[in-house]
Amino acid sequence: MYQNHGRVESRPDKTMISSSDILHGKILIVDDQEANVLLLERMLAYAGYASVASTTDPLEVCALHLKNRYDLILLDLQMPVMDGFQVMEGLKEIEPQDLLLELSLKHQFQVTEGLKEVEPGGYLPVIVITAHPGHKLRALQAGARDFISKPFEQAEVLARVRNMLEVRLLHLETNNYIKALEQKVMEVEVSRDLIRRQSDEIKSLRDQGR
Repeated sequence: MYQNHGRVESRPDKTMISSSDILHGKILIVDDQEANVLLLERMLAYAGYASVASTTDPLEVCALHLKNRYDLILLDLQMPVMDGFQVMEGLKEIEPQDLLLELSLKHQFQVTEGLKEVEPGGYLPVIVITAHPGHKLRALQAGARDFISKPFEQAEVLARVRNMLEVRLLHLETNNYIKALEQKVMEVEVSRDLIRRQSDEIKSLRDQGR
């Protein structure tokens, strides 16, 4: 069962993501080679991942992510019709503007130019799959967070998937905390306005009674 990361709840330690959270993260495998898809599915199932989907059609990826909001996409770079770089460009249009930047600008907090460059268009949860070392730098510059080399090594695949999911879930949890904090700020502002109005009314009544 996929856990709802949109919830706002307290944890004993807000900086920790549990193994259960990681194993229930939503994963999408994208590779035009069915054999590669099956191999990755088996590796992930062996490790205990409970929510793994796949497609061999890169044209479906954006629609699938828009519908399911995957926590991680394993994306092959070399595919016919639409390659992995084109898929990432489409995904950038879907991922919302990073909430931290959005709220910082809204509340006029100081945001460094470096942070803007790191997270200009939302958090793209993509690990690229490639057999070509020369593609790795270009993929990272295009927004990918990590890469997996072909041929697959199970230890590498599982380590990178786990690390990336933990980072992704921490990112979502931080955004949820910011949303909750903004709501609290709004509630405090409403309370202050109410107290101010009541104070003005009391003062007006006192003035009239003199």
